Amino acid sequence: MNLILILSCLGSLLGGFLIFWLASRSNLIKDVSKLKEESENIISIAKNRAFKLGKENEKKAKQFKDNQMKKVKEEVSSIKKEAAGKVKEAEEKEVALKEMHLEITKSEARLEVKEKNCSELEKKYLSKENELELILEDAKTKIESISGLTREEARDELVASVEDEAKIISARKIKEIDNNLHQDAERKAKNIIAMAIQKYAASYTSEKTSTVVTLPSDDMKGRIIGREGRNIRTIELRTGVDIIIDDTPGIVTVSSHNPLRREIAGRAIKMLLDDGRVHPGRIEEIVDEIESKLSEELQKLGQDAILELGLSNMHPDLVKLVGRMKYRTSYSQNILDHSLEVAQLCGVLAGELGLDPKMAKRAGLLHDIGKAVDHDMEGSHDQIGADLVKKFNEPKEVIEAVELSHSDNPSSLYCLLVQAADAISAARPGARKESYESYVKRVTELEDIASSFNGVDKCFAIQAGREVRVMVHSDKINDDEATVLSHEIAKKIEDEVSYPGNVKITVVREVRTSAIAN
Repeated sequence: MNLILILSCLGSLLGGFLIFWLASRSNLIKDVSKLKEESENIISIAKNRAFKLGKENEKKAKQFKDNQMKKVKEEVSSIKKEAAGKVKEAEEKEVALKEMHLEITKSEARLEVKEKNCSELEKKYLSKENELELILEDAKTKIESISGLTREEARDELVASVEDEAKIISARKIKEIDNNLHQDAERKAKNIIAMAIQKYAASYTSEKTSTVVTLPSDDMKGRIIGREGRNIRTIELRTGVDIIIDDTPGIVTVSSHNPLRREIAGRAIKMLLDDGRVHPGRIEEIVDEIESKLSEELQKLGQDAILELGLSNMHPDLVKLVGRMKYRTSYSQNILDHSLEVAQLCGVLAGELGLDPKMAKRAGLLHDIGKAVDHDMEGSHDQIGADLVKKFNEPKEVIEAVELSHSDNPSSLYCLLVQAADAISAARPGARKESYESYVKRVTELEDIASSFNGVDKCFAIQAGREVRVMVHSDKINDDEATVLSHEIAKKIEDEVSYPGNVKITVVREVRTSAIAN
């Protein structure tokens, strides 16, 4: 039973599988048939398209071939036309060349004829020239036989007589002209100088070496001196002057050979008395303030001077140096007043001589500009001045006038004008005093010698040159070295400077410290 059941089950399974296989095979056959049909359709479509493309390519190839053949034919035709034109042009040029050759041949024939004619004319001229030379030679021979002189002798005699006569006449004329020139030049020069002096006559005031400061009361002298002399010592050290306080009531005398230092010290004393606070710190503040204001005043003084002369286009630093000349003297003569006088005289003289008056005034104003800084620089004032005007791009005429203002070989008329005007200004009665200039030179030499040593900060000659006060850098010079320095300066002064009496050397070394409390 079981076997039958198993066989029955197997038969059922086999029957089902057989049915499934048959059904699947039937569908597969249908799919294959369908794919085959689609493939045939695709192949048919591809063949149709390939046939069409072949036709189209064949048509395009034929068109391309026709176009290329057309272009080639056109190029060949163009080349033929161009070649024909060039052939024609060459034929025309050949004809023109033949015509030119023919014309050249004709011209050569005409030139040969003319050359032959010229040769004949030249022979005729040579023949005539020879005849003339024979005639001239015969005439010269006859003249020599008549006069008894050769041609060379006659010529030399004639030249010699003419030269002698010309020399005599020219010598007389030169002497006559020279006498007239000297007379006219001397007369005109006197008239021009007299006119210049008449047109400009400045007042004259003598410069001294001391300034008197008036005090409201004698009690102020004690405040100026200060405790243990601290105030007066500070003023003297900061300004480089010598302050004299004596029994004369109501005045304090400020003494220095440098007018600028005297001015600063005098103003400082007045401001201190007006302010009421007189102590070293306040003194230094006021001196700094006065120096700043004085710098502005110097600029204004220089500006006023060039405006008075009608000048312009001068460098501001040079204008300030012009103002600084107000506080410089030479032979007791104020340099700014002297320079203005020289400038005015130069302008008048230049106008009379037909030169540029403004250029002459400029040269006259600046001829002593070196004296404004000669205390601070080495060299003569004319060389220092020339370097300054070169630095500030002044005209060539001005530079030469400044450099050669005291030279025996002036290089231009402007130099001569400056020298003449300078001599006129200096020659007026009482204008200069030689003794004062010698004094200034001596005290300047004292300061220069002291400044030449290492470690020196500032130095001032005071008490008319009887004392030299030297301030040194405390970080470079110690106390022992300060003592040695004073002896070295004294020894050098003894060797190099001539002076009456004794000169005291005082070396000052100060150490200052400061701190700020917050």
